[in-house]
Amino acid sequence: MASIVKRKSKYSVVYNIVDENGVKRQRWETFASQAEAKKRKAQIEYQQSTGTFIAPTAKTIRELLEEYINIYGINTWALSTYESRRALIDNYINPIIGDMPLEQATPRVMDKYYRDLLTVKAKPRPYQTPRNEYLSPRTVKEIHKILRNAFNQAVKWEMISRNPVLNATLPKCETKPREIWTADTLFHALELCDDDNLALALNLAFSCSLRMGEMLALTWDCIDISAESISHDCASIFVNKELQRVQKQSLEMLDGKGVIKVFPSILVSKHTALVLKEPKTKTSVRKVFLPKTVAEMLLKRQAEQNELKELFGDEYTDYGLVFCSPMGTPIEGQVINRALNKLIEDNGLPKVVFHSLRHSSITYKLKLNGGDMKSVQGDSGHAQLKMVADVYSHIIDEDRRLNAKRFEDAFYSGHKTEDELDGLHARSIEQAAAPQPAEPETDQQLLLKLLNNPEMAALLKTLAKSL
Repeated sequence: MASIVKRKSKYSVVYNIVDENGVKRQRWETFASQAEAKKRKAQIEYQQSTGTFIAPTAKTIRELLEEYINIYGINTWALSTYESRRALIDNYINPIIGDMPLEQATPRVMDKYYRDLLTVKAKPRPYQTPRNEYLSPRTVKEIHKILRNAFNQAVKWEMISRNPVLNATLPKCETKPREIWTADTLFHALELCDDDNLALALNLAFSCSLRMGEMLALTWDCIDISAESISHDCASIFVNKELQRVQKQSLEMLDGKGVIKVFPSILVSKHTALVLKEPKTKTSVRKVFLPKTVAEMLLKRQAEQNELKELFGDEYTDYGLVFCSPMGTPIEGQVINRALNKLIEDNGLPKVVFHSLRHSSITYKLKLNGGDMKSVQGDSGHAQLKMVADVYSHIIDEDRRLNAKRFEDAFYSGHKTEDELDGLHARSIEQAAAPQPAEPETDQQLLLKLLNNPEMAALLKTLAKSL
């Protein structure tokens, strides 16, 4: 059994182990909060009761990372996170510094490692081609996150006294603005597009700020396009899953965590599987309202699918997907990407990636609602409002520019005194409160006004009789 001991402001989980020499020893794992300590204590006691507990004993960085993944990663990472971090560890950490003893991982050594990573060639991943020949500063930053967290665990497990990468010097990341289509370019592209799948995908990505995986995972049971909903502008989609191709080994390691459905394999590859999975973050689960035009596009798509079901009968595999092959099987992002690239190349359109449609969507929503980032976050599913503010704050720069102009006019032009400013403010209030000039009356309104006067009405009747 384990116990919790408070040491100053820290909390330690204490338990007994038997070392490689058969000697019984006491082991301490230190945590910053009591909640963390209680969670680890419960985990240790459960594993001890089932005979699966293995105390952390890492001596090298490779061993530390393996224990970090088995104890921490498998329990907390989503499937996509596990795959990406496992790839970084296998490709760029273990082959270079994996055999380094923990005590040799000093801040100086780790700074040199980060610097040298920029000269390491990027390795391709399944279904992904590296964007650059060598590792980018952004990838180095992701590797740093893994090592920082793993070394933090090593400190908690009292394997090392301090984290050697806590104050590491990282290569500077230069963020380049993503190229996006304007609304005019998008609708010009839609006029040229003769691919129904691509046309619907472009409209959904632009109107609903969807990610590719979210869009391809849409099922009809999560879409409300009833006649009543459309007529009341309440048509909507509910985003609650993603389509993703994953390694079967990862599925086994995480015991299918977060996976809703595994599709039967139709490819030669035996190492991957296409799945519907839960989104990575809770904020990605959301309801997005549809413009009427896009809702009617979905109605048309549904009718076309019903015709195919009748045509193919039992041969049609119905997974309830909005985006699927004529036989009902799911389609992957590369199908949409190939169609988009062909549309761009055939018509000389500005080159963008499909994900940029999501950026176009968020950009125009911010422009239309005057910079209301909270409502846009609800549509986009960003985990934090700060992410919207950091990426899209330039959209409301026009309003900020007008503020500067107002200050120029009010305070700097002609060096107005306080009394003059008060006078300007008073005049603006008077102008706002003053009655607006009435619009000129029509002939019909003038005639009605004349007839409402009894004397004028009698005169008009007399004149009418004499004519």
